[in-house]
Formats: sequence, C-alpha cells, structure tokens
Amino acid sequence: MSTWANLGLQDSASPLMEQLIFFHDHALLILVMITVLVGYLMFMLFFNNYVNRFLLHGQLIEMIWTILPAIILLFIALPSLRLLYLLDEINEPSVTLKSIGHQWYWSYEYSDFNNIEFDSYMIPTNELAIDGFRLLDVDNRVILPMNSQIRILVTAADVIHSWTVPALGVKVDGTPGRLNQTNFFINRPGLFYGQCSEICGANHSFMPIVIESVPVNNFIKWISSNNS
Repeated sequence: MSTWANLGLQDSASPLMEQLIFFHDHALLILVMITVLVGYLMFMLFFNNYVNRFLLHGQLIEMIWTILPAIILLFIALPSLRLLYLLDEINEPSVTLKSIGHQWYWSYEYSDFNNIEFDSYMIPTNELAIDGFRLLDVDNRVILPMNSQIRILVTAADVIHSWTVPALGVKVDGTPGRLNQTNFFINRPGLFYGQCSEICGANHSFMPIVIESVPVNNFIKWISSNNS
C-alpha cells in the first residue's frame, strides 16, 4: 500500500504490475533524455552570438529531427503493445471471484463454491481498531490464494464503479448490466488495499477494497469453514 511521502508506484504483488513498473521506468528514462537534450539546445541557443547569414534551409537537420522522433516513438510503442497483449491474456483460472459494486460498498461471490457470498463495508473511524487503516479497512476481506491464477468478474448494481487494486495492477470498471473480466496472479502473501476509482456519488471515497492473499492450504480451510 502507499505510505507517507511515497512518490513512486506501490511495490508490485503480481507479474503484470512488475511489467507495468518496468514500462513506466523505460518511458520515463526516454522522457528525461529528451528533456535534457532539448534543455541543453535551448540553453546553448540563448547564449549563442553567432548568426549564419547564408542559411536558407537545412534539409539534413530536418531529416534528422523527423527520423529521430519516429525511432524514439518505436522504442515506446513496441514495449507498450507487448504489455497490452500481456494484460489482455486470460489464463486458465484456479478461482473465479465476482465483484458487484453498490452505492457504497462491494459485494463478492465465489462462483466456484456454493453459498460463499458476502458484503464488504468500510469500517467507520469510530469503530476502527488501533492498528487499522482509516478509510481503507473493511469488515469482510476478500480471501484469495497466492501463486494461483485468479479471474475476476466485475459488474455494478446501480451506477458505474471501478474495482482497483494498484499493487496488483488491476483496474476494472463495473458497469450496470455488463460483466467485465480480467485476471491476475498474486505472487506473495499479504494485505493489498484498493478503492473505487470511478466517481459514483456522495460516498465514493468510502468503499475500499482489501484483498488478503494466503497460501492455498489456508484458502481451502477458509472455504471449508464457510461452506459448512
């Protein structure tokens, strides 16, 4: 999760988020190089007292500043397209989770199992434990197994919501009457926090998401105890 004065992205908890961070750093490096080059050229022009009286046109320089940006754009576009296809790929899921956005809470259904569904509300500040996170902790966490392909189906019951967990690189819009699907793979245990990322009314800020990633054995025990 984000901490105080955290200027970068959250630590990744999935392979897709790692790839997104790599692409962010790659694009940022190119932007810094362009900024330094243009800044240097502008600085030198300000303090240049020489004038070329015979310069009418510069065909060579025009070719350079047309071809060079095209090559730079290729270095951004190719990794970007690769990442888009990686994000769209749906692997054989081990668990399917259905998330339904309401004003202003989430409800979850584990479609592979019988009778496992619950609502997840934010814990109000006056009921929060001493070690809880204000506006982030919920009464019922989503329990998911680590090192397993998870498919999530997202929809909404009233207005458009958006189910977002930054550490997993997941952001899926929940639209009434439609079912959106994506997948992710959690590669470590822990608590991962998210929030609704589509303005959905007065209490939009008060419908957080908490995922608890546990080993597969613990997940099976949790499923068994909730099925009985």
